Amino acid sequence: MPYQQILADARSHSNWIVDIRRQLHRFPELMYEEVMTSQLVRDTLDELGISYQSGIAETGVVATLGTGESPCVALRADMDALPIHEETDVPFRSEVDGKMHACGHDCHTAMLLGAAKLLRERESELPGTVKLLFQPAEEGGAGGKRMRDEGVLENPTVERIFGLHVWPPLPTGTIGSRTGTFLAAAGELKITIHGKGGHAAKPHYCIDPVVTSAKVITELQTIISRNLDPLDSGVVSITAIHGGEAYNVIPETVQMSGTIRALTMERLHWLQDRVRSLTTHVAAANDCTATIEFPGHAYPPTVNDGNVWGSVQDFAGELLGRDAVHEVPPVMGGEDFAFYTEQVPGCFVALGIRNEEAGCTHNVHHPLFKVDEDALPIGSALHACFAVQTLRNLSEA
Repeated sequence: MPYQQILADARSHSNWIVDIRRQLHRFPELMYEEVMTSQLVRDTLDELGISYQSGIAETGVVATLGTGESPCVALRADMDALPIHEETDVPFRSEVDGKMHACGHDCHTAMLLGAAKLLRERESELPGTVKLLFQPAEEGGAGGKRMRDEGVLENPTVERIFGLHVWPPLPTGTIGSRTGTFLAAAGELKITIHGKGGHAAKPHYCIDPVVTSAKVITELQTIISRNLDPLDSGVVSITAIHGGEAYNVIPETVQMSGTIRALTMERLHWLQDRVRSLTTHVAAANDCTATIEFPGHAYPPTVNDGNVWGSVQDFAGELLGRDAVHEVPPVMGGEDFAFYTEQVPGCFVALGIRNEEAGCTHNVHHPLFKVDEDALPIGSALHACFAVQTLRNLSEA
């Protein structure tokens, strides 16, 4: 298998891939608002002569290469940005105040377009079909679920799926993943504590939701430390608190929000039940009431198929060197790639982008997050190698 030729071709297209990434980075769009991003994807596919369907899950695009028949594999990239104001010093920094590609989805989209270019050059050699999934709304909008539910894994049926995520802990030129659960199940949490407001000089006439909220936050910490098996993993984090407007007024309510994480859906639901019970009882003990909600979409854990990860290790080892392919522990971040792997065997892989000399050290979701762009052609090559190798394996099975 000419893996090195694929990588060499990807590197020859490096400026093209990087230019796309920088265009996307300058104009970030939040979930389900990826109008310009989707248009750039479609324009690029038109230039490459690749057919596609658009308007899936609002702004999603699905491109198709190959025979149009089985076997079929899918490659996925997410497109949305985050509501974070960029603080980097790059010349192509975000031109939209309060929005930033702080999770690398601009890189993911550019790398998949790079793979589209590589695969288009080899289309006559593909013994089956490759679907390229350009997905909206990974950041909380469950765009992967909507894409799946709207049939992107059908006609022809996708038999294997692959995804990449830029990964600051790993140096450029390396990748990492694991068999089984790689990323956590993740859900949103919203709590409202209802009390009785009044003048802060007369607290005895009030029922203070601020004090009660403080007690709730403190007690929530005991769920992980005292209710969860120390050999298990979970997260209960309150990340925002809103209550009151004036220094001398006790408010009627306090609102809190946060996240719950676990490595299985069963454990996630157990944590939700424990949060609900504990919060209700702490509020009642302080003469308050509590409303507990779990809004949005609970993401299932991202679970890698062992055989698929084994295949990735084989071709990535030849592509990058065996020492560049790492087994990594599971992390408590969530990913809606999980909605695809609930239905199709697949693998989600961390792509190293760390480069201390270039200042690429901050983690994702940080206003100073930067990417070593030398990693982008590597990502495109990995996508293309997965498609070529997996189609051959499936066609020979």
